[in-house]
Amino acid sequence: SALPYIGQTLVEWAWGGFSVDNPTLTRFFAIHFLLPFLIAGITLVHLTFLHESGSNNPLGIVSDCDKIPFHPYFSFKDILGFTLMLTPFMALALFSPNLLGDPENFTPANPLVTPPHIKPEWYFLFAYTILRSIPNKLGG
Repeated sequence: SALPYIGQTLVEWAWGGFSVDNPTLTRFFAIHFLLPFLIAGITLVHLTFLHESGSNNPLGIVSDCDKIPFHPYFSFKDILGFTLMLTPFMALALFSPNLLGDPENFTPANPLVTPPHIKPEWYFLFAYTILRSIPNKLGG
């Protein structure tokens, strides 16, 4: 946001504004879902190039006497399996990210009802009764 002329636009485009809202969380979760796969892909590319040249031969000088060939059929099989496995997960994460979410997150807050996951202790009961009676004293 500190860039002149384009900073505000970049922030709003990347995060959907300055407030932490549903678009912000969706992009955040999508990026965090894709990042491990990106790292794994870069690692595989690195290992493939390392296998072609050898770890003791980074310049690629010919030394094929003890190399095991990296067979293309196995590579294509693994890439196809990985793609077929990843495609539904990517579609789920990018097209409907809230599908597997907990619906309890979307329950609107009610200040007059204690949430079910909070078990009040007996020594806080007077505070709960006082706080719940305030809206009635204000005419609400």
